[in-house]
Amino acid sequence: MDSSQRVRAILSFVNAADAGSFAGAARALGISSAAVSKNIAGLEKSLGVRLMNRTTRTLNLTEEGETFLREARVALAIAQQETAEAR
Repeated sequence: MDSSQRVRAILSFVNAADAGSFAGAARALGISSAAVSKNIAGLEKSLGVRLMNRTTRTLNLTEEGETFLREARVALAIAQQETAEAR
């Protein structure tokens, strides 16, 4: 997974966690639910852990997912700050 794919996957993960669904994340990101699912599956594979337990009706973060979500939010906030300062 290259860095641009990783960023897309992290954004998909954070948005899915916030929305509580892949469909909600897809709407927020302007992509398909299938793309959100594929992004998160790739992220889980590259990390070697399951971040979410999903059923057709629910999406719950695993313990590793909770930890990764906190770290991802920090990283995204730093990236936004750095981007804003570069302008």
